[in-house]
Amino acid sequence: MLNVCFSPRYFAQTHTNSMEKLIAVAEQLQQVNDYKFHEPELIDSGILKALHSPKYVDAFLTGQPKKLATFSGFKPWNEQLRDAVLCIHAGQLLATELAFQHGISANIAQGFHHASYEYGGSFCTFNGLALIAQNYPNKRIFVLDCDQHGGDGTAEFTRRLDNLYNFSIYGLAFGYPTYERAESRHVHTKHGGFAQYNMALHEAFQRASEWQADIIIYQAGMDCHQADPYGSAWFSTELIQKREEIVFNLAKKSGIPIMFVLAGGYQNLEDLVKLHVQTFQTAYDVYYNKKDEKK
Repeated sequence: MLNVCFSPRYFAQTHTNSMEKLIAVAEQLQQVNDYKFHEPELIDSGILKALHSPKYVDAFLTGQPKKLATFSGFKPWNEQLRDAVLCIHAGQLLATELAFQHGISANIAQGFHHASYEYGGSFCTFNGLALIAQNYPNKRIFVLDCDQHGGDGTAEFTRRLDNLYNFSIYGLAFGYPTYERAESRHVHTKHGGFAQYNMALHEAFQRASEWQADIIIYQAGMDCHQADPYGSAWFSTELIQKREEIVFNLAKKSGIPIMFVLAGGYQNLEDLVKLHVQTFQTAYDVYYNKKDEKK
């Protein structure tokens, strides 16, 4: 079975519906027997203070000062939101450990790659991608970010963490910087195409192999889908599924463990959940469906 991290605590009532999809995806996956669920506890605040500015972490933990506590965009601050974020980040570390043990795992989570050292941003409270590098200092952590927006916060963390490499493939740059271990490939939302995207995916895995990555953290974003308000006109449902097949087949072939998360997606919830669930189904088929392998 595919090991998946999730807790009902992942949900919090906010002015957006971005956390609703986490519950909906989990409910869909729990209807079949292909997934083994693991429920994380709350992450220790000291771990977050080693990653982010302690002043910012304290503000989020207490709700004061209000402006800093809600800097990521979630308003109003409340204890349910605090605990949801703490639980999601504990899930990041648990899922990473499971990936090292089993070769693949997932965390039903989102909202990481725009958070920088001093504060969060764009509904990313803490950087749960850099968090993995912080907590595995002797492992090389390679982030393959396929969210439609460039992972600017993670790129900045590569300057603080020598064992972190960020490779973003995006349609909307979001101020993405380029550093020694922060690369990007821009695929235009209207004039790009899947051939270019496919080439970028293969370049990412080549870089991960050359860098001798110990694990790949995959941001399986769905905001690039053509029905998303931020999406690329050419990126159909069929091509999204093709992307997932390529990623998981390349990961399995490389022998590098992979842990994946949901990342962005803002279209109709029912349709969005179907896209995210397909990622899990594809991962399961590539790694565990023996009948599929014989075809």
